[in-house]
Amino acid sequence: MQEMSIYGVSFDLVGKQPIVLLKTAEGNKFLPIWIGHPEAAAILMKLQSQAPPRPMTHDLFSDVLEQLGAHVVRITVTELRENTFYAQITLQQDGGEIEVDSRPSDAIALAIRAEAPIFAADRVIEESAIEFEGEEIDQDRLDEEVAKFRHFLDEVTPEDFADIEEEED
Repeated sequence: MQEMSIYGVSFDLVGKQPIVLLKTAEGNKFLPIWIGHPEAAAILMKLQSQAPPRPMTHDLFSDVLEQLGAHVVRITVTELRENTFYAQITLQQDGGEIEVDSRPSDAIALAIRAEAPIFAADRVIEESAIEFEGEEIDQDRLDEEVAKFRHFLDEVTPEDFADIEEEED
């Protein structure tokens, strides 16, 4: 397992599907995970330190866990099967650990709220991660792409994801 950090949330330019991009803590491997619009909005809201007027589903779940005396220890992207990522949320309650099956998008949205670490299985990284290192990479081009992505992150709002979802309906 490798620890990951959230690099950002973006859109697949072809299908306009949101993507959460995880980056390995050590190295330059990026794991793109396609997610739903509501989950993208939930992740992005927390990344931008915005609070909804009423609790979103992930906020509610986080509050319920707290009331039950449980907390999120970590989340792990465990496998990729038939183009679908799988994850587990590891909870701790009364000294014991509980593993809960989850979609990665929900697990990530919860991990942000709980300030819990995010991990990915080595096999998932080997199969799906994109690595940016070595002499073949044009540093100027990479800097330009990162700058475009950062500009997008600075400008995008959770409402942008809601607007796209409404257009699809």
